[in-house]
Amino acid sequence: MVVRPLLAALCAVLVTACGGPQGGPSLTIGSAEDDVSLITAHLYAAALRYYGTATRVEPTADPLTALDAGDVAVVPGLTGRLLARFQPDATARADEQVYRDMVSALPEGIAAGDYTTAAEDKPALAVTESTVADMGGQDLSALVRRCGDIRPGRVRALRTPAVIGTCRLRAPREFPDTATLFAAVQAGAVNAAWTTTAAPGIPPELVVLADRTSLVRAENVVPLYRRNTLEESQILALNEVAGVLDTAALAQMRARVADGADPAAVAGEWLANHPLRD
Repeated sequence: MVVRPLLAALCAVLVTACGGPQGGPSLTIGSAEDDVSLITAHLYAAALRYYGTATRVEPTADPLTALDAGDVAVVPGLTGRLLARFQPDATARADEQVYRDMVSALPEGIAAGDYTTAAEDKPALAVTESTVADMGGQDLSALVRRCGDIRPGRVRALRTPAVIGTCRLRAPREFPDTATLFAAVQAGAVNAAWTTTAAPGIPPELVVLADRTSLVRAENVVPLYRRNTLEESQILALNEVAGVLDTAALAQMRARVADGADPAAVAGEWLANHPLRD
């Protein structure tokens, strides 16, 4: 039978979803212009459409200001960045505490849905196998023990922490793009490349160091929305994304968008293949 795959494909590209009639007013999902924000905005939009709410995604330079002004109803974000925006002196790093502190710091009239425990895009360091051997482990805690030996690099404009636990890193050497950065690591010009946990295109020869003790602040996907704007069923639709999205899927979707695919089509196709309900 080919009916189900064909139906899934149609659901991924049609503006209306297969979950039910698109009754009531349309909701606008605000998005920043980076690929993570666009993809997650379209995931939330598709989830809402699945349960019968018409939606549109509106990219804007400052979606949080648009949310506060009531110009959009929902905005996707990353928990750590949102906490830094609303409480710059916050010290939380572990995912649950970052989420709790973020919720407490939200402006009046703004609420948060469930954060996606399995999907994050936080700063991470990629190193060679020989560097792993020198450090004696594949976790950031091993890097902290060799703090003075780390010569990091990053792509220009990438936000990276200056401190990892008790280790204050050297200022990173900057590179014009990820290909040049990763080549520099492999050539030994730097010995650690700043990337993110959901970044596409990391060479398989490099090891992305794990962070089992939350030395770097969590950056989990989360939706913000205006209070008294969404119905309970719409909030539940947003929250259901937290049950299906993970970091690997986010990285795969980012790779497709980086290759030129439309974020709306990528998000719609992925959700059609990972339905919110049977």
